[in-house]
Amino acid sequence: MSGHACSDRARERGDALAGSGSPGSRWFLVEIDGPWGHSAFLNSARVIDPDLGLRIVRRIEGAGMRTLAIRRPARRLSEARMRWAIVDCEVGSESIRWGEVEAYEELLDVPLDGSTGEPSPDPIVAVCTHGRHDRCCAVRGRKVLPALREHHESVTWECSHLGGDRFAGTMIVFPQGLYYGNVDDADVATIVDRHRDGFLEPRFLRGRSSQSAPVQVAQHHARAALREERIDTLSPLSTTQHGSTWTVELDHDGARIVVTLEQGVSEPITTTCAAVRAGAVRTFELIDIAMR
Repeated sequence: MSGHACSDRARERGDALAGSGSPGSRWFLVEIDGPWGHSAFLNSARVIDPDLGLRIVRRIEGAGMRTLAIRRPARRLSEARMRWAIVDCEVGSESIRWGEVEAYEELLDVPLDGSTGEPSPDPIVAVCTHGRHDRCCAVRGRKVLPALREHHESVTWECSHLGGDRFAGTMIVFPQGLYYGNVDDADVATIVDRHRDGFLEPRFLRGRSSQSAPVQVAQHHARAALREERIDTLSPLSTTQHGSTWTVELDHDGARIVVTLEQGVSEPITTTCAAVRAGAVRTFELIDIAMR
């Protein structure tokens, strides 16, 4: 890729992955199998009527959920039914429920509590390949698909924009909502293997979607200090802010881990390939970590 690509520049700068996962506790995934425009729901007229797409997005986002378009890496345009999934990423209530519709209009009537969907014990591995949104996502995202399809085809999907274009290739693993970045440099099949066994890969982890940026960063530093790679630990007990200082308390098998962070801002950077001007992003510096 060109050195002008946002993901190249981010790697050259050494941008921190931790704390970059955008928020989303509950998600509505919709199979939109075909070419996506800049917005998969609003600008993909060959597949879904934009007015209908807007109604779907407004309904879902109005309920405090995030929308995400998904499609299989191997296109299947001939099939008449579209799949949907409602995902809860909150700690302690993680779940995936799948359903199907024959027409996108039916999505306006799907209960948003997922009650009409079938529970699934399997993860969803969604890789951003949304090239119309950012070219890095298409180039780097598609590079990881062959390995995932070879080893985990049944749970692998392409997805629309996840945020964090500069960290392409990006993917999210549901139901926990674990964001990963720079995964074209990773052994993605092993990441999914370990996820199924209850472990994450800290080196490429951006954060968990149900947690705030300070908590994501605090968990990152706690994992490094404790050499902890289990998914189901280090849940936040409290988060407090005093000026630019954050204190995050995490639970580690009954012990309290207290992480202190200093919030700052970066030098102006361009965070997407399409950015026309640079802007600062929020940063967090580790001040202290202690067990109490």
